[in-house]
Amino acid sequence: MLTSGRSYHIDCAPGEVGRYVILPGDPGRCEKIARHFDHPVKVACKREFTTFTGTLEGVKVSVTSTGIGGPSAAIAMEELIELGADTFIRVGTCGGMNPRVRGGDCVIVTGAVRSEGTSREYAPIEFPAVADFGVTCALTEAAGRLGLPFHTGVVHNKDSFYGQHSPESMPVSYELTARWEAWKRLGVLASEMESAALFTVAAARGVAAGGVMYTVWNQETGGADYEARPQTDTEAAIRIAVEAIRLMIRKESDRCGI
Repeated sequence: MLTSGRSYHIDCAPGEVGRYVILPGDPGRCEKIARHFDHPVKVACKREFTTFTGTLEGVKVSVTSTGIGGPSAAIAMEELIELGADTFIRVGTCGGMNPRVRGGDCVIVTGAVRSEGTSREYAPIEFPAVADFGVTCALTEAAGRLGLPFHTGVVHNKDSFYGQHSPESMPVSYELTARWEAWKRLGVLASEMESAALFTVAAARGVAAGGVMYTVWNQETGGADYEARPQTDTEAAIRIAVEAIRLMIRKESDRCGI
C-alpha cells in the first residue's frame, strides 16, 4: 500500500530496499546491524519501523525493525514484499525453555508454535509455521563457520509477554501453565514473539523466511546459567544472519555463473 510513492507504515519507496532483509524487533538494533553492511544508508524511520540499506557481496540488502509481536511484524513483511524483498531473516532475543539452551546460545528456528493471533488471519491453525529450508541451511552453515554455540529446533510464540513470565497472575493461568508444560515435553527450545507470524506470512506470500534468536536467559533454570546478569547482546545472532546472507548470495551467484 503506497501513499505518495512510499509504503504506508514503513515509509520506504520502490528501489530503497534489497531482496534480502534482516528483521530485528528493536529499532535501536538497526544501526548496529547496518554496520555489518557495506555503504549503509538510513532510508526511513516511522513508528516502530526503521530501515537501513547497504550491500553485501555487491548485492543490495536491508534491515527493517518490526516492533514487538506478530501484528507489526506482519505489516513490515507485507510492505517489504510489495517493494521486492523475497528473503527474510528474523534476528532477535528469546528465553530458553529447554535446559540445554543457555544464556548466550543462539537458536536457529526450524518452526514455531502458533500460540499467537496474527498467523490465524493468514492460515488455519492446522497449518505449520515452518522456516524456509534454504535459509535455515544457510544459518546453520554460518553458525558453524563462525564457531558460535547454537541449537536448531522449534520455538514457542505468544502475544502476551507477561502471560509467559507471570502466568499465575492471569485468570487463564490453568491454560497457560498446562500448555507451557506440553511445549516443554515436545522439546520446544525457547519462547519469543514474531517467528510464527513471519513464517506464516512468508508461506502465504510465496517468499522465504528464517530466524536466529539470541538466548537472553533460560526461564526454566531461573537464570542459573548466568554468572552475573542477563545477556542481551545480540551480536552473535547478527553475525550469523549476515554470514548466512553472504552464503546465499554466493550460492546464487555460482548457480547463475556470475
